[in-house]
Amino acid sequence: MGFLARLRAAGERGVKIRFLMEEKGVGLSTPETLTALKAIPNLELRVIPFHRLTGGIVHAKYLLVDGKEAFVGSQNFDWRALEQIQETGLRISDPQTVQQIQAIFDQDWQAQALLAESKPVPKPARQAVASAPQGNYLVASPRDYNPSGVIDSQVALPQLLASAKSRIRVQVMDYAPLAWGEKGSRPFYAPIDNALRSAAARGVQVELMVANWNLKKPEVFWLKSLSLVPNAQLKVVTIPPASRGFIPFARVVHSKLMTIDGTTAWVGTSNWSGGYFDNSRNLELVLNNASMAARVDALYSQLWNSRYAAPIKVDFDYPVPHPGREFE
Repeated sequence: MGFLARLRAAGERGVKIRFLMEEKGVGLSTPETLTALKAIPNLELRVIPFHRLTGGIVHAKYLLVDGKEAFVGSQNFDWRALEQIQETGLRISDPQTVQQIQAIFDQDWQAQALLAESKPVPKPARQAVASAPQGNYLVASPRDYNPSGVIDSQVALPQLLASAKSRIRVQVMDYAPLAWGEKGSRPFYAPIDNALRSAAARGVQVELMVANWNLKKPEVFWLKSLSLVPNAQLKVVTIPPASRGFIPFARVVHSKLMTIDGTTAWVGTSNWSGGYFDNSRNLELVLNNASMAARVDALYSQLWNSRYAAPIKVDFDYPVPHPGREFE
């Protein structure tokens, strides 16, 4: 049974469903899918133009069930994400974390209603948060629209990278120390790249895996640059076409994860470039748990050591990737 069918089954048995969708996602969905979604009993659909708040989008992908459980992951609500794309997510039952995710959803749900009426959206009051919490915890972006008590991911990530002593392993679809500016400009986005280079400079082994979709210009220049830093290794993952034939915007690694020193794991929804941690709604889980870190490390190692992952070639002019087209 597919995702929409399961949603319909829940609605038909009386479950109240609130579905919040990024405005830019409407154009990426088929009319048939949206019609089917709107027809589900007990489902209220809201579309939020998040760019009116920060210039970013809702890029987070998560579920909340009965206020007791949550799921956060890299998966879009698309059949390709569940069948033809490499993804990673977490099912969460920790009460405090679920409560914080619920607060984020409620914040954005209410923001949508205010934006729909052209009313200002107040920024939540913020309280001081410990810089290095113990155990497992949530971080999120953008900072100005995080509910009170939720840690800013743009601050947390460089701090975690700075804490590494021996090894950092990162997998994302896209990596680039670049943001998006006016008239197509690409301003430098320093926080993550600086932290990775600093870690390598102090002797930490830095491993980074990205998707072959990341090989466009100018991003590829920054990938090659990072790969030249002593103690840094970079691999590009290329998944071959499906046996049934070409599938547009599929057959790619889309997970966003990290491990540090084999003891801390990070699983989230952000690519590691400008626009995600500063302007867009994203959620990430930090797991100070050696057992979970080992599980994430195992996923990483399986791909890193596979025939699909190859070291980036600094002297090679890669063709521009076209995920939506079968032929160049």
